[in-house]
Amino acid sequence: MKYGTLTLGQVEAVMNKLGGMEGVEKFLRGEVEVRVTKHLINCSADPLIPNNWTVEEHQKGGEFEWNPDSLTLYLSEEQKQKWVTGRTLREELKGKPVLNACVLDYLLAHPEIIPKEWKGKAVFFWGTIYRDSGGYLSVCYLCWSGDRWDWDRSWLGEDWGAAGPALLLASSPACRQGGQVVLSGPDSLISESGPFSSLDSH
Repeated sequence: MKYGTLTLGQVEAVMNKLGGMEGVEKFLRGEVEVRVTKHLINCSADPLIPNNWTVEEHQKGGEFEWNPDSLTLYLSEEQKQKWVTGRTLREELKGKPVLNACVLDYLLAHPEIIPKEWKGKAVFFWGTIYRDSGGYLSVCYLCWSGDRWDWDRSWLGEDWGAAGPALLLASSPACRQGGQVVLSGPDSLISESGPFSSLDSH
């Protein structure tokens, strides 16, 4: 069999997607066309904001077509060895192609496209930094909670270990993602030179 790794359950799932035996027969006769769905994420939109939180920093990036092969899970050398503080990691990620919370929001709405290999990790979206109701700067992450994908956050004053990679674009030509940072608050600026400008962590 050419596709010997397929299970009967997978074969049945494909048949169900095609509409059962009638759909399969139509497909084989060329009467049905299968189209690959593209997942386009608007990284210039405003992210979802939890209750009583504010957006401290948001790196906008235009439209992004979801493709796990174009991404990488980044760990600093300190993370690989032991851990690093969020404040230090924030500086290390300056200028790197981090993805923002718009991608996190989209993945939570479409969990079927999340790579299974991410289970057991806390995948961080450093392109958006929030200030929570207690005044602490936080970064949200995607995680597997045992029966579903969910989100949580870590404060910048906490330690990041090897299980907390940052989600980055792997290709350097697109690393700036538009290069715009939108900040909120009385001392905010809009910068074209990259994320992580002169904001201080709580």
